[in-house]
Amino acid sequence: MLTLLRETLGRFSRDMGIDLGTANTLVHVRGKGILLREPSVVAIATDTGKPIAVGEEAKRMLGRTPSSITAIRPLRDGVISDFEQTEAMIRYFIQKVYRRNALLPPRVVIGVPSGVTEVEERAVIEATRKAGAREAYTIEEPMAAAIGAGLPVSEATGSMIVDIGGGTTEVAVISLGDIVVSRSVRVAGDEIDEAIVNYVRRTYNLSIGDRMAEEVKIAIGSAYPSGPDKQYEVRGRDLLSGLPRSALLTSCEIREAIQEPVHTIVEAVKMTLESTPPELAADIYEQGITLAGGGALLEGLDKLLTRETCMPVHVTPDPLCCVVLGAGRFLEELDANPAMRRALRGGR
Repeated sequence: MLTLLRETLGRFSRDMGIDLGTANTLVHVRGKGILLREPSVVAIATDTGKPIAVGEEAKRMLGRTPSSITAIRPLRDGVISDFEQTEAMIRYFIQKVYRRNALLPPRVVIGVPSGVTEVEERAVIEATRKAGAREAYTIEEPMAAAIGAGLPVSEATGSMIVDIGGGTTEVAVISLGDIVVSRSVRVAGDEIDEAIVNYVRRTYNLSIGDRMAEEVKIAIGSAYPSGPDKQYEVRGRDLLSGLPRSALLTSCEIREAIQEPVHTIVEAVKMTLESTPPELAADIYEQGITLAGGGALLEGLDKLLTRETCMPVHVTPDPLCCVVLGAGRFLEELDANPAMRRALRGGR
């Protein structure tokens, strides 16, 4: 009776699915869709340690703050590096979309990397509860991404998802509603940006910021040659004179600069395929590999993976939203199909 009452009341609460990413946080509210998409950045006052800005406003401060303010990203490689500021950030995002006249506080499902430790997972759950959630659960990001991408995860067939986020790349083979084989590497969008920063520093004696590197990646970055060579002007500080200076980069140079992190991602996919049972490998060969996450938007990555694996590779229509859509859909179906609780971790 208590379980039935809880499930009935749950239908009246605005339950949330959250993609708590290293670079961006997205929030899906039951019955409303995606209501929030903001950078995972917090600006704090140096003397008090209290947050003064969160999300988009805080991101604009990165690299531009005086000594009295520090803009940080409280998550690194997909996990919490600053518990207090992560809690403040989650609270801000929940309160921003939470309907205060709701009958109950929301249940929250948060996507976490498949390689997360128990300590890191408990930190996410504890931060979410302290931020105002009635119940907090975690779901592995590749499972959430596969659900969000519309893959037949509950069927007796193999589906392969590659979720490339800001801090981690998650590769998983899923069948019958569970992950059969998975691999998580802490190389993704941030490492690609860092590779561009290091290349410009090494080749042009020019220091650029992470935001500039990200702009370069989006504008002319590619993992596989296609079409004419593109150019992009970067601006930064000359390491010799200390004065502002610019340099003109080409897409060929950027492809060379990011070769190492891209190779790591490709190897993670190949090693996962090598560990996949033959029957599931046959299914993947027929259906192909699905790319999700912001890193899936890197031009030519699907072509490179096709060449390296000899399998068809598809990019989902909305790769940035796959994890949060999957977490949201999972919550919507949870009451109708309680057996799906086995895919949840912790927070019970």
